[in-house]
Amino acid sequence: MQRRETLKTIAACAFAAGAAAMLGACSPDKPSFHGTDITGVDYAKDFALTDFNDQPRTLADFKGKAVVVFFGYTQCPDVCPTTMGELVQVKQALGAEGDKLQVLFISIDPERDTPAVLKAYMANFDPGFLALYAPSSDKLAALAKDFKVFYQKVPGKEPGAYSMDHTAASYVYDPQGRLRLFERYGTPVADLTADIKRLIDGA
Repeated sequence: MQRRETLKTIAACAFAAGAAAMLGACSPDKPSFHGTDITGVDYAKDFALTDFNDQPRTLADFKGKAVVVFFGYTQCPDVCPTTMGELVQVKQALGAEGDKLQVLFISIDPERDTPAVLKAYMANFDPGFLALYAPSSDKLAALAKDFKVFYQKVPGKEPGAYSMDHTAASYVYDPQGRLRLFERYGTPVADLTADIKRLIDGA
Protein backbone atom coordinates (compact mmCIF):
# COMPACT_ATOMS: atom_id res chain seq x y z
CA MET A 1 0.00 0.00 0.00
CA GLN A 2 2.80 2.37 0.91
CA ARG A 3 4.66 1.54 -2.30
CA ARG A 4 1.51 2.28 -4.33
CA GLU A 5 1.12 5.67 -2.68
CA THR A 6 4.79 6.45 -3.26
CA LEU A 7 4.44 5.63 -6.97
CA LYS A 8 1.35 7.86 -7.15
CA THR A 9 3.29 10.70 -5.57
CA ILE A 10 6.20 10.30 -8.01
CA ALA A 11 3.78 10.18 -10.94
CA ALA A 12 1.99 13.30 -9.72
CA CYS A 13 5.26 15.18 -9.30
CA ALA A 14 6.43 14.11 -12.75
CA PHE A 15 3.15 15.26 -14.27
CA ALA A 16 3.38 18.59 -12.48
CA ALA A 17 6.98 19.10 -13.62
CA GLY A 18 6.06 18.19 -17.19
CA ALA A 19 3.09 20.53 -17.15
CA ALA A 20 5.27 23.34 -15.82
CA ALA A 21 7.82 22.72 -18.56
CA MET A 22 5.12 22.78 -21.22
CA LEU A 23 3.65 25.95 -19.84
CA GLY A 24 7.11 27.54 -19.83
CA ALA A 25 7.72 26.47 -23.41
CA CYS A 26 4.38 27.92 -24.51
CA SER A 27 4.76 31.15 -22.55
CA PRO A 28 4.44 34.18 -24.83
CA ASP A 29 7.30 35.79 -22.89
CA LYS A 30 9.78 33.09 -23.94
CA PRO A 31 10.90 33.16 -27.59
CA SER A 32 10.88 29.94 -29.54
CA PHE A 33 14.00 28.95 -31.51
CA HIS A 34 14.96 26.13 -33.84
CA GLY A 35 18.29 25.72 -32.05
CA THR A 36 18.73 24.78 -28.40
CA ASP A 37 17.99 27.75 -26.16
CA ILE A 38 20.79 27.92 -23.57
CA THR A 39 20.07 31.43 -22.32
CA GLY A 40 21.50 31.93 -18.84
CA VAL A 41 24.12 29.15 -18.85
CA ASP A 42 27.20 29.80 -16.75
CA TYR A 43 29.93 29.12 -19.33
CA ALA A 44 31.35 30.45 -22.61
CA LYS A 45 30.82 34.03 -21.45
CA ASP A 46 33.89 35.52 -23.13
CA PHE A 47 37.28 34.88 -24.70
CA ALA A 48 40.64 36.60 -25.13
CA LEU A 49 42.07 35.66 -28.53
CA THR A 50 43.96 37.17 -31.46
CA ASP A 51 42.58 37.56 -34.98
CA PHE A 52 44.46 36.94 -38.23
CA ASN A 53 45.40 40.63 -38.36
CA ASP A 54 47.24 40.27 -35.04
CA GLN A 55 44.55 42.24 -33.19
CA PRO A 56 43.47 41.14 -29.68
CA ARG A 57 39.79 40.27 -29.57
CA THR A 58 37.12 39.74 -26.92
CA LEU A 59 33.38 39.33 -27.22
CA ALA A 60 32.88 42.99 -26.31
CA ASP A 61 34.42 44.00 -29.67
CA PHE A 62 31.31 42.75 -31.43
CA LYS A 63 28.61 44.26 -29.24
CA GLY A 64 25.63 45.30 -31.31
CA LYS A 65 25.87 42.24 -33.54
CA ALA A 66 24.66 38.68 -33.32
CA VAL A 67 27.83 36.58 -33.03
CA VAL A 68 28.25 33.00 -34.22
CA VAL A 69 31.25 31.17 -32.75
CA PHE A 70 32.52 27.97 -34.36
CA PHE A 71 35.58 25.92 -33.41
CA GLY A 72 37.31 24.29 -36.38
CA TYR A 73 40.47 24.06 -38.50
CA THR A 74 41.39 25.07 -42.01
CA GLN A 75 42.27 21.57 -43.25
CA CYS A 76 38.91 20.18 -42.18
CA PRO A 77 37.53 18.28 -45.19
CA ASP A 78 33.82 18.76 -44.72
CA VAL A 79 32.19 20.07 -41.51
CA CYS A 80 34.11 23.36 -41.28
CA PRO A 81 33.81 24.55 -44.89
CA THR A 82 30.18 23.41 -44.98
CA THR A 83 29.39 25.39 -41.82
CA MET A 84 31.15 28.52 -43.08
CA GLY A 85 29.41 28.23 -46.44
CA GLU A 86 26.03 27.92 -44.74
CA LEU A 87 26.77 31.00 -42.63
CA VAL A 88 27.50 32.92 -45.84
CA GLN A 89 24.01 31.92 -46.99
CA VAL A 90 22.58 33.07 -43.66
CA LYS A 91 24.23 36.47 -44.00
CA GLN A 92 22.90 36.82 -47.54
CA ALA A 93 19.40 35.77 -46.44
CA LEU A 94 19.41 38.46 -43.75
CA GLY A 95 19.63 41.09 -46.47
CA ALA A 96 20.13 44.57 -45.07
CA GLU A 97 20.59 43.07 -41.60
CA GLY A 98 23.49 40.92 -42.77
CA ASP A 99 25.95 43.47 -41.42
CA LYS A 100 24.56 42.76 -37.96
CA LEU A 101 25.97 39.22 -38.06
CA GLN A 102 29.56 38.47 -37.03
CA VAL A 103 31.00 35.01 -37.65
CA LEU A 104 34.05 33.96 -35.62
CA PHE A 105 36.05 30.87 -36.54
CA ILE A 106 38.28 29.72 -33.65
CA SER A 107 41.14 27.48 -34.73
CA ILE A 108 41.77 24.22 -32.87
CA ASP A 109 44.89 23.49 -34.95
CA PRO A 110 47.59 25.98 -33.87
CA GLU A 111 50.36 23.93 -35.50
CA ARG A 112 49.09 24.54 -39.03
CA ASP A 113 46.66 27.44 -38.74
CA THR A 114 48.99 30.43 -38.84
CA PRO A 115 47.50 33.93 -39.12
CA ALA A 116 48.28 33.98 -42.86
CA VAL A 117 46.62 30.60 -43.39
CA LEU A 118 43.56 31.66 -41.38
CA LYS A 119 43.23 34.91 -43.32
CA ALA A 120 43.43 33.15 -46.69
CA TYR A 121 40.93 30.52 -45.54
CA MET A 122 38.31 33.01 -44.39
CA ALA A 123 38.68 34.98 -47.63
CA ASN A 124 37.05 31.99 -49.34
CA PHE A 125 33.80 32.76 -47.53
CA ASP A 126 33.12 36.37 -46.53
CA PRO A 127 35.43 39.37 -46.00
CA GLY A 128 33.67 40.17 -42.73
CA PHE A 129 34.20 36.74 -41.16
CA LEU A 130 37.10 36.59 -38.69
CA ALA A 131 39.34 33.70 -37.66
CA LEU A 132 40.82 33.75 -34.16
CA TYR A 133 43.54 31.77 -32.45
CA ALA A 134 44.76 31.23 -28.89
CA PRO A 135 48.27 32.36 -27.87
CA SER A 136 49.23 28.85 -26.71
CA SER A 137 48.04 25.25 -26.64
CA ASP A 138 47.30 25.56 -22.92
CA LYS A 139 45.15 28.65 -23.50
CA LEU A 140 43.30 26.85 -26.29
CA ALA A 141 42.65 23.84 -24.05
CA ALA A 142 41.34 26.09 -21.28
CA LEU A 143 39.11 27.97 -23.71
CA ALA A 144 37.69 24.74 -25.17
CA LYS A 145 36.96 23.50 -21.66
CA ASP A 146 35.13 26.72 -20.81
CA PHE A 147 33.09 26.43 -24.01
CA LYS A 148 32.50 22.70 -23.45
CA VAL A 149 34.03 22.00 -26.84
CA PHE A 150 35.83 18.75 -27.67
CA TYR A 151 38.82 18.50 -30.00
CA GLN A 152 41.48 15.86 -30.50
CA LYS A 153 44.30 15.19 -32.92
CA VAL A 154 43.88 11.99 -34.95
CA PRO A 155 47.08 10.58 -36.53
CA GLY A 156 46.93 9.96 -40.27
CA LYS A 157 48.39 7.13 -42.34
CA GLU A 158 51.39 9.13 -43.51
CA PRO A 159 54.16 10.18 -41.09
CA GLY A 160 53.30 13.53 -39.51
CA ALA A 161 49.86 13.67 -41.07
CA TYR A 162 46.83 14.17 -38.87
CA SER A 163 43.25 15.38 -38.77
CA MET A 164 41.21 16.85 -35.93
CA ASP A 165 38.07 15.44 -34.37
CA HIS A 166 36.00 18.27 -32.92
CA THR A 167 32.60 19.45 -31.82
CA ALA A 168 30.54 20.26 -34.90
CA ALA A 169 28.21 22.96 -33.64
CA SER A 170 27.99 26.72 -33.21
CA TYR A 171 27.28 29.06 -30.31
CA VAL A 172 25.16 32.12 -31.03
CA TYR A 173 25.29 35.31 -28.95
CA ASP A 174 22.75 38.11 -29.09
CA PRO A 175 23.75 41.74 -29.82
CA GLN A 176 24.13 42.37 -26.07
CA GLY A 177 26.84 39.72 -25.87
CA ARG A 178 24.75 37.10 -24.08
CA LEU A 179 25.09 33.45 -25.05
CA ARG A 180 21.68 32.36 -26.28
CA LEU A 181 21.74 29.37 -28.65
CA PHE A 182 23.52 26.12 -29.43
CA GLU A 183 23.07 25.29 -33.10
CA ARG A 184 23.91 21.74 -34.17
CA TYR A 185 25.71 20.92 -37.40
CA GLY A 186 23.17 20.26 -40.12
CA THR A 187 20.62 22.81 -38.94
CA PRO A 188 18.82 24.02 -42.09
CA VAL A 189 19.98 27.43 -43.28
CA ALA A 190 16.43 28.78 -43.14
CA ASP A 191 16.09 27.75 -39.48
CA LEU A 192 19.46 29.22 -38.55
CA THR A 193 18.60 32.44 -40.37
CA ALA A 194 15.28 32.69 -38.53
CA ASP A 195 16.99 32.19 -35.15
CA ILE A 196 19.66 34.80 -35.80
CA LYS A 197 17.11 37.29 -37.14
CA ARG A 198 15.07 36.89 -33.96
CA LEU A 199 18.14 37.74 -31.89
CA ILE A 200 18.98 40.72 -34.08
CA ASP A 201 15.41 41.92 -33.73
CA GLY A 202 15.64 41.77 -29.94
CA ALA A 203 14.25 38.37 -28.93
